[in-house]
Formats: sequence, C-alpha cells, structure tokens
Amino acid sequence: VQLQASGGGLVQAGDSLRLSCAASGGTFNDYGLGWFRQAPGKDREFVAAISRNGYTTYLTDSVKGRFTISRDDAKNTVYLQMDSLKVEDTAIYSCAARLRGTYHYWGQGTLVTVSS
Repeated sequence: VQLQASGGGLVQAGDSLRLSCAASGGTFNDYGLGWFRQAPGKDREFVAAISRNGYTTYLTDSVKGRFTISRDDAKNTVYLQMDSLKVEDTAIYSCAARLRGTYHYWGQGTLVTVSS
C-alpha cells in the first residue's frame, strides 16, 4: 500500500490544521493506521493511531485533548485534526499503515510549522 500525507503548513500557535493521508494499492480496512512526527534534531515519535474498524483510537499524552485521528474508508484516507497547536508541535508528520501489530508501510511526511 502507498501512503501520501498532505495538509501541512505554517500556522500560528493556537491555530488548527487537518492533515490527510491517502492510501492506494491495498485494501484500506485491512490496516490500522498511525501518525508519527519527527521534530528537528529529535527522534521520530508516535502521535496517534486508529484501529482497523475505527472504533479505537490512541493518542500520545502531549496531544490528548487537542488532536483527533479519524478514518474514512470510503475515501481510503486517514486524518489528523490538530487544534490548539503549539510551537512544540512543529515537526514533519508521517502516516503509516499497521498490519498484525507492525507498521509496514510509511508515507512521505508533511511539514507542520507552528510559530509563536
């Protein structure tokens, strides 16, 4: 499966952005999906995940209450709604598809820059 993230940009602290990740080449609802980010000079970190059926979501503590992950299987797309953005959310955000507990497929990232 191929993944392509989009929706990044330059925003101010407190603003919102919605990232999208479109999948192709596979059966979308075979996969759990996740978002990860990598800030300059830091390791990649987990941000959010959603189960195959969309009923279960996971968020890292630093984004709980601000970010929401969702999926639209009709559009083969997973979303990351990011509200109340902070400067420390600045990173390259990537999506990934999980099969049997492992993220096998990764998309190119989209850059999110939050200014103060």
